[in-house]
Amino acid sequence: MDVKTLCLGILSRGEATGYEIKKQCEEGPFSYFYAAGFGSIYPALNALKNESLISVREVLQDGKPAKKVYSITADGRHAFLRALEESPAPDRLRSDFLFMMFFGQLLPARDVDRLIAQRVDMLHQRLSEMEECRNADMPGGEAFSLGYAMTVYKAAADYLDSHRHELVGAALRNEIPENRDAGHPAHETGGETPAMPSQNTQKVKT
Repeated sequence: MDVKTLCLGILSRGEATGYEIKKQCEEGPFSYFYAAGFGSIYPALNALKNESLISVREVLQDGKPAKKVYSITADGRHAFLRALEESPAPDRLRSDFLFMMFFGQLLPARDVDRLIAQRVDMLHQRLSEMEECRNADMPGGEAFSLGYAMTVYKAAADYLDSHRHELVGAALRNEIPENRDAGHPAHETGGETPAMPSQNTQKVKT
């Protein structure tokens, strides 16, 4: 899906300014589907206007420049429906969090535990926000997509809660040799710190 199709989809729900389109991509329902900024939204809107797929009107504002409000045309709706009939591209997951967890055993255990806890909190916060969006009058596609997203987020939170100890434990095991090296090194063969001789059996050389 390209930005032009994204803009047509947003405008199919109602007219909007370029700023409002960007806001829906950052905070609204489309933030879960596609990332788009002004650098790609306005060129897409201009291209759609030139193709007569959208129309634009200027609205005067007191003390401010007139704002441009975009609306989808009948041809634009047909173009949008044709785009929806195309096979979707495979989903691409990009996650800084998962990249860090990939190397999580190299981090201090307390940092791994903190990062996972923060991610679980974020997932539950997003679930609460999505729950607030639910209503009986939602179109079928929106209700389906919302339910799908909530299922994915809940599964992610459940996985992190259930397996958090595994990665924290792996990170902790990597810390143990460092702690031993700082004090009494582990025995080369047994892996245990050798016991110190008792005061009664220790011989003092003169």
